[in-house]
Amino acid sequence: MQRYILKRLLLIIPTLLGILTINFFIIQIAPGGPVEQAIARMQGLGESGRLMGSQTEMLASPTHVTGYEVTKSIDPELLQSIRKQYGFDQPMLQRYIKMIKQYICFDFGDSFYQHRSVLSIIKSKLPVSASLGVWSTLIIYLVAIPLGVAKAVRHGQRFDVVSSTIVIIASAIPTFLFGIFLMIIFAGGNYLDWFPSRGLFVEHFASLSLGEKVISYFWHLTLPLTSIVIGGFAGLALLTKNAFLEEIHKQYVITARAKGLTEKLVLFGHVFRNAMLVVISGFPAAFVGMFFTGALMIEVIFSLDGMGLMGYQATIQRDYPIVFATLYLFTLIGLLVNLLSDLCYCWVDKRIHFGQAQ
Repeated sequence: MQRYILKRLLLIIPTLLGILTINFFIIQIAPGGPVEQAIARMQGLGESGRLMGSQTEMLASPTHVTGYEVTKSIDPELLQSIRKQYGFDQPMLQRYIKMIKQYICFDFGDSFYQHRSVLSIIKSKLPVSASLGVWSTLIIYLVAIPLGVAKAVRHGQRFDVVSSTIVIIASAIPTFLFGIFLMIIFAGGNYLDWFPSRGLFVEHFASLSLGEKVISYFWHLTLPLTSIVIGGFAGLALLTKNAFLEEIHKQYVITARAKGLTEKLVLFGHVFRNAMLVVISGFPAAFVGMFFTGALMIEVIFSLDGMGLMGYQATIQRDYPIVFATLYLFTLIGLLVNLLSDLCYCWVDKRIHFGQAQ
C-alpha cells in the first residue's frame, strides 16, 4: 500500500505540470490579455471593445479587443512600459519557466490589479468558500445517504414515491433562483426579516463571546447553505438508492438473511460497504466543485466574497497570477482528494487492496 501511495503522489507532479503547461500557453496566445485591456482602458474602450469616447476615432470602433486594434496607435515606449509592468517584456518560454520555479515554492506572485500577493488574497477568500463547501458537502452526504438507503428498502412504497417527487422537484429548481426566493421571504425582502442578507460575519464579530460567534456564524450561513443543499442531495440520494437496490438482490445478501442476520446488520454490515463504492467514487469531483466553484451564484446573491467569485472576476479581468494560482491549487487539492477516495475504497471494502496489483 505504501508503494501505491508513493506512486500516486509522484504522479501528481507530471499531472500538475501538464495541466499548467497546456493552460499557460493557451491563455498566453489568447487575445484580450492584461496588456491589451490596460491599453483599451487608456483609450476609452469598454470590456467588450466598444468605444467609450469620441477621442479614439482612429480605432474605428472595433467590436473585439485584439492586440493589433489596441496597440497600433500606442507609442512604442509606452507599450513597452506596460508590457514590463505585467511581465510580458520577457519571452513566453522564460515566463513559463519562471512561473514553474515559483509555483514549486508556492510563490504565486502579486495580483495585477489588487496590488497584493495572490496567496494573501486566497487566504482572505478561503473562510467563505471553506464554510460553504465543507458544511454543504457534509450536510448533503448526511442527508442523501440515509435517504437513499431508506428509499431502497421501501422501493415502490409511498415513502419512496413521495420522497422521489420532492427530491426531483428540489433538484429541478436552480440554486440561484432558490437563493433569491429565500432572500425575499426570510432576509428582509417583502415578508420576514429573520436572517441577514449579506456577508458571513457581523461587524463586531471579534468582540463577541465564543458562543455568540458560533451562533452568528451559522445564522449568516443558514440561507446560503439551504440554497446549496436543497438541490444538491437529489443526485446523491438516487445514486445511493440505485446502488443499494443493485446489491440487495445479490446472492450474498440472500445468504446472510437465510443465516438469520437482522435486517440492520445485513444492510449496514454487508450491503453498505459494497454500495458505497459507487458513492465514494464521485466524492472528489463533488467536493472540489462545491468547495471552490459550485457556490459562485450564491456568493453573488448573498454578497459572500469567496473563491468562486474571486476566480470569476480574475478570469474576466485577465488577472493571470490569480487564474494560474487557483488552477494550481484546485488541481493539487483535487488530485489529493482523489487519492484519499481511493484509499477509502480499502477502508470500506477490505477485499480491495491496491498494493496487491503492484
